[in-house]
Amino acid sequence: MKNSRFAPALGPVLGLALVVLFAFPLPAQKPVKKLTYDQAFLDKDPQLLTPRPSIKGWLDDDHYLLAEKNDSSKKLTVFKVAALTGQKEVFLDTTALKSKAPSEFPCHDPVGQTADWSGLLYDFQNDLYFYRVKEGRLVRLTEGPEPERNPQLSPNGQAVAFTRRNDLYAVFLEGGREVRLTSDGSEIILNGYASWVYFEEIFDRDYRAFWWSPDSRRLAFLRFDDGPVPAFPIFNAEGWHGSLERQRYPKAGDPNPKVRLGMVPAAGGQVVWADFEEKADHYLAWPFWLPDSSRLTVQWMNRGQDHIKIYALDPATGLKSEIYGERQPNWVEFFQDLYFLKDGSGFLLRSDKSGWRHLYLFGMDGRLRKQLTSGDWAVCQQPGRMANVSIVLVDEKNKWVYFASNQGATTEVHLFRVRLDGTKLQKLTREPGVHAVQLSPGGRYFLDEFSNIASPTRLNLCRLDGSLVRTVALTKKPEMDEVALGKVELFTIPTSDGWNLPAQWILPPDFDPAKKYPVLFSIYGGPNSPRVSNSFPRLTSFYLAQEGIIFLTVDHRGAGHFGKKGTALMHRSLGKWEMNDWKEAVRWLRSKPFVDAAKVGITGGSYGGYSTCLALTAAADDFTHGYARAPVIDWHLYDSVYTERYMDAPSENPEGYQAGSVLTYAPKFKGVLFFEHGALDDNVHTQNSIQFIDRLMDLDKDFSFMLMPKQRHGNRGKKMEFSNRRFVEFWFKHFLGR
Repeated sequence: MKNSRFAPALGPVLGLALVVLFAFPLPAQKPVKKLTYDQAFLDKDPQLLTPRPSIKGWLDDDHYLLAEKNDSSKKLTVFKVAALTGQKEVFLDTTALKSKAPSEFPCHDPVGQTADWSGLLYDFQNDLYFYRVKEGRLVRLTEGPEPERNPQLSPNGQAVAFTRRNDLYAVFLEGGREVRLTSDGSEIILNGYASWVYFEEIFDRDYRAFWWSPDSRRLAFLRFDDGPVPAFPIFNAEGWHGSLERQRYPKAGDPNPKVRLGMVPAAGGQVVWADFEEKADHYLAWPFWLPDSSRLTVQWMNRGQDHIKIYALDPATGLKSEIYGERQPNWVEFFQDLYFLKDGSGFLLRSDKSGWRHLYLFGMDGRLRKQLTSGDWAVCQQPGRMANVSIVLVDEKNKWVYFASNQGATTEVHLFRVRLDGTKLQKLTREPGVHAVQLSPGGRYFLDEFSNIASPTRLNLCRLDGSLVRTVALTKKPEMDEVALGKVELFTIPTSDGWNLPAQWILPPDFDPAKKYPVLFSIYGGPNSPRVSNSFPRLTSFYLAQEGIIFLTVDHRGAGHFGKKGTALMHRSLGKWEMNDWKEAVRWLRSKPFVDAAKVGITGGSYGGYSTCLALTAAADDFTHGYARAPVIDWHLYDSVYTERYMDAPSENPEGYQAGSVLTYAPKFKGVLFFEHGALDDNVHTQNSIQFIDRLMDLDKDFSFMLMPKQRHGNRGKKMEFSNRRFVEFWFKHFLGR
């Protein structure tokens, strides 16, 4: 099916046959104030939005935990909140800790806590500390110059595992006994600490590569051998002589790190290695212990990333048995939210093998027991999660699975539930928009954080049927009603071959269809990475619209709204469909009398930077201006896992790599392009921009480039402020003539 499903149309706007799906309601009284640059980009007073409350989860079915930090006193207070009434009582107070710890001790920022919050784990000056709340006692667990990385408390709260100098350790809270669990860690051998490409592309930017068993008796860990991986030099210009980092980074087609899976008693002992070939060119990831700790499961994937298997392992012998396998003609992805039933009867798996990502129930023998969901919609990622996780709660007692889904409108995310036998599918959230929820342990209530284009984020407490109990927090401050924000609309743009592309724009507050306006595309573009949603836009977007720029986001057919049927089109052809669909969108825009055809810009970072540079070269007849941050320029220069998933290896797809390279289209470059790159970018190496600069210079093309000193993949602090101001000045100069 090519057409995305959206909410019912509300009617034509501006007499232009534009199908609008959701729009800002007209205010009762016309606001008169303008949004300031400082409000939008620097979060300065008078602020229009308040921070969201820090909910730390549910204590039981009737109480949740709310954390509040006092930055001046460096004190953390956790309140126990009655769900029904909102009444608060102090559950944890670190006042006593503050009196015992050094003045700079991060009392309000523990790195972990026990399940009942009776103990808090801290990382301070490269050592670990444990605070026993009831006793008011602070215990130092480690002492030495080397940092303890990724510390994690055991499920029973009696030990902490961590890595130090790329070896895995455990320290026991009673007595402080420290155990070294591996001994061969080095610059190239990493035990329990992820190799960079696993950190970035497989473990969602988490370096922790060890996992406690539920009974706290064992640790599973991955051991990486980075020896075969080429070292990429990153020059740091600081100081008198500068310095050179050497990052183990496999580019497309390069050797990957060798990986092994080990299991070891937490108290120390022999490592049991999983029964995989030690030097095989494959991926091992996402181990899950069974609830009774009797076995460990791990996911195996071939280097070509079109075949995945789930194995169950005996922790005593390392022997494996396959319990699931899947192949696809394009690519497969790891199952990040596998759920194993506590009674040992089977597991829940979320796969897109049907063309849409759905839930399946399998027995431990690998046989399908029931497909729980089906249709042209997806069991999708919950908003606000780095990992690709959809399952919110499995109520085994009452046989319900709660999950996030975009059924009904791919621009929205809602909470649904379905029985374990696949019956009684129900939508639980009611308000239109994008929802992220936290369910109470027994499913009596859920906290619902959501927004839509008409309303900034709010936090509601709801009953299981979706009815409102009370509003917990509103981020919108009364001052926002005094500001004339632009009009936000969701709609679709048709393509010549029958796809309806999801789109959202913000029109200037004083929009006049008789005038002509520049248009700025804000994009990303990667496979299955939608940007158009029924959620409240950033104030920075409203600011540009307020100044007279139509701020537009359009998702192409591979962005995720059309399931795997859409994203699979991008296989072996990154760059092709993005440009095809955005060019169609530009031509649609230019048919509108209020669009200034001489001022159609595009901006984005990372993959969005790639898209921007490609637009000013391959699609230079359609886009006139671009501002790119940290762009990929040629897929030969990006990492193996991401690039090969979509493009296959360079030797297998030379035509695709050539067709997807910005350098291929550099002779066609015209228009106005500004791009920037962090000097220390360890994700998209600055090498990309340097090669593009070299090519443009040889072609005698005019462009602007800004190097961001000491910045990696994304700007921070004053450099971010500087970059944002240049960004705004660029569009003011070229679009507004000021």
